Amino acid sequence: MRLGVLDIGSNTGHLLVVDAYRGAAPLPASSAKEPLRLAEHLADDGTITTAGVDALTAFVARALELAEDKGCQQVFSFATSAIREAGNGEEVLAHVQDRTGLEVVVLPGEDEARLTFLAVRRWFGWSSGRLAVFDIGGGSLEVAGGDSEVPDVAWSLPLGAGRLARRHFAAGRPDDDALRQLRRRIRAEVAEDAGSLLRGGVPDHAVATSKTFRSLARICGAAPSSEGLFVRRVLPADELRDWVPKLVAMDVRETAELPGVSASRAHQVVAGALVAEAVMDVFDLPELEICPWALREGVILDRLDTLGSAG
Repeated sequence: MRLGVLDIGSNTGHLLVVDAYRGAAPLPASSAKEPLRLAEHLADDGTITTAGVDALTAFVARALELAEDKGCQQVFSFATSAIREAGNGEEVLAHVQDRTGLEVVVLPGEDEARLTFLAVRRWFGWSSGRLAVFDIGGGSLEVAGGDSEVPDVAWSLPLGAGRLARRHFAAGRPDDDALRQLRRRIRAEVAEDAGSLLRGGVPDHAVATSKTFRSLARICGAAPSSEGLFVRRVLPADELRDWVPKLVAMDVRETAELPGVSASRAHQVVAGALVAEAVMDVFDLPELEICPWALREGVILDRLDTLGSAG
């Protein structure tokens, strides 16, 4: 079955076309994405601007054309924190549906964490034992943990790399005092519910997913994507800790020249690094292994399970 999954994230709109069958790994057939930066298309009142709405609508229309061209039988679509938290999120999606015919579902933060956890569990399997899973998106940080396919705990925090970059780095590097305060606030928010993850036991395997963690791992020496999905990649805490002050001292142009960093996300790297470092320190993790599957794959797997049960 050929399926399309349209992910409206805080940073990027991404259509992933896969050949998917229950019991088999989804096989990517095509992909298209654009840097929508919805988290940065916010007016002072917290609503998405007209420019952001127009960019989103145009992308969805193009994505649906591509999905049709590629022969998709169904297109599943979802939006994450930028739409979820926007004051006019419902109106934005109503506008998209009116113009394109596509109904986009808004995922609660807990569901983001749950579905990402499912993808990680299916990738690493039962032998990984108790998992702790972390995902830094554009608008939020998702955390989940458990020893089954459904996490025991799953939650979302407003600590996305794009959100923090827009609020704290838009005018350039904050001074040392402001940076220290931001670092303290991030760690306090991460630590607030840390006990709920650790209460079930120390994780056997700590895993990170998505672009921010992949970029940081690449900066710290992980293999490039050209070496394939099955190469083991990790983000070591000690390496990241050494890199943070270097990243803080760089301008956006210098950051964009680092391995694994795209020009469209270079301005978010420091914010993402602060969150990643906080996660590893608060949960006392010496390293995080990077999983190539994340939320989109979790949505596909969950939908295949649902279709199989219905059949």
